[in-house]
Amino acid sequence: MKKDITQTLVDEHRLILRMITLLERNAARTTDGSYSNWKFYLDGVDFIRNFADRFHHAKEEDILFEALIKNGIPREHSPVAAMLMEHKQGRAFVMAMETATLEAVNGQSGRERIIADNALAYGALLREHIDKEDGILYPLAERVIPDSMRDDIIAGYAAAEARAEAGFRAHYEAVVVGYEQE
Repeated sequence: MKKDITQTLVDEHRLILRMITLLERNAARTTDGSYSNWKFYLDGVDFIRNFADRFHHAKEEDILFEALIKNGIPREHSPVAAMLMEHKQGRAFVMAMETATLEAVNGQSGRERIIADNALAYGALLREHIDKEDGILYPLAERVIPDSMRDDIIAGYAAAEARAEAGFRAHYEAVVVGYEQE
């Protein structure tokens, strides 16, 4: 029985999708003028940057994608290249959302549409991105990565998790749950 090298990432996607659902819900409310909790958007940026990007995407980019490349998947013009490009696009939406939110916090009016549009664009991009990873790239990884590399991949994930401060995942789960209950 092969050791699973993608379930951890799929599980992390579930939490990321819950934050995306919150961004979508609150962006709609922000657009119609019924929601102006700027702290939510800043917490969303923090979640995306630290949980989705530095923690989750780092495992993908530094560990799983590199293993795919070592097993014949090209670095350029490939599913790996497409995923990396989408990670970069996501970061641009997050930066724009953060900038507009900070402007709103500082009293600049009319930032609601920019915040909402970037939250929705990020959500749409990441939903499609996660579908491709869960449905295409991860099954490909499970097929092409040999048993001989799986322990190292799992160890790489464990090392990434060990680098995160104590309570890291619990903190971000609590952030999501808190806003789900709002």
